[in-house]
Amino acid sequence: MTTPDSPRGTHAPVLTRIDDRVGRITLDRPSALHALNLEMCRDMLRALRAWRRDRGVRAVLLDHAGERGFCAGGDIRAIVEAGLRAQEAAQDFFRTEYQLNHLMFTYEKPIVAFVDGIVMGGGVGISMPCRFRVATERTLFAMPETAIGLFPDVGGGWYLPRLPGQVGTWLALTGARLRAADCMALGIATHFVPSEQLPALKRAMVDVVSGQDPEFAASVLTTELNRFAVDPGPGTVETHRREIDRLFGFATVEEIFSALEAEGGEWARTELDGLRAKSPQALKVTLRQMREGARMASFEDEMTMEFRMASRVALLPDFAEGVRACLVDKDQAPRWNPPTLEGVSEDLLRTVFARLPPDLEWTPAG
Repeated sequence: MTTPDSPRGTHAPVLTRIDDRVGRITLDRPSALHALNLEMCRDMLRALRAWRRDRGVRAVLLDHAGERGFCAGGDIRAIVEAGLRAQEAAQDFFRTEYQLNHLMFTYEKPIVAFVDGIVMGGGVGISMPCRFRVATERTLFAMPETAIGLFPDVGGGWYLPRLPGQVGTWLALTGARLRAADCMALGIATHFVPSEQLPALKRAMVDVVSGQDPEFAASVLTTELNRFAVDPGPGTVETHRREIDRLFGFATVEEIFSALEAEGGEWARTELDGLRAKSPQALKVTLRQMREGARMASFEDEMTMEFRMASRVALLPDFAEGVRACLVDKDQAPRWNPPTLEGVSEDLLRTVFARLPPDLEWTPAG
């Protein structure tokens, strides 16, 4: 039985319902590639909190309407506009989004995310915490925030440094895009299922969960996923793993640039050209985030740090300029301030990572 939470005839960007004994969350904002706004984060938080207490809900399935993509990120144009009006408005979005990320990370019941299509930024934040992450031939994964003067937030500082070698640092700095085979090889996805099989898989998962005791929900979901999963074929990242691990393991962005320049070769030149187009400030903030995130004791600590970072970076010129160049005017010609790595001071970095006043610090959702 499917029970909608919204009144008939209304449209919400997130559809939540209970299908037999499975909570269902469907992102339904296709015109924006399901980019997350404050309303969507609040709706997901509300549903997950309710289902956490509901003994009749044994698992959660997270997917999206249509075929255009899972989630292209956060609604960053709205965040920029909010930040220009008042710091509190931008902080409200980040606070709520990070509470959603943390709730999903600590959720006791298994969540299955169907990352069918684009999964970037905020989409990474709501899929990586899930116990199961199902990729398809349409999956395209990236954390491209340095191109807009931001950093890979929503837990990026936790997940990326824990990928093999320096792959996470490479992904964070360059915004490189991965297809399903590489997502599987790196552990970003747990299963690969052809998109045409997803409706049958979802139905099968609801059926098996509904007929089992709660403690066996994860086990029967694993069985169904394994039954539908196929081999995605070879990836491409492994081809350059030696270079990635050797060239992206330095303590400073300047050293990474120098190593790429000295390396030569087509791959190194391409990576260096891409990095030169990114915000120098974002590159330095991101590299420090990767190194500090690797040492974090808990996901809660990571989200506390990222909220401090977001509260400051969202108000710096590069964020608004990156959004203008990439998403508003689309001239792809951002004017970064400062324009060089040398211009990004240690004082600025210390300010970005500094503690907030106690009443403004991030805390998990209750």
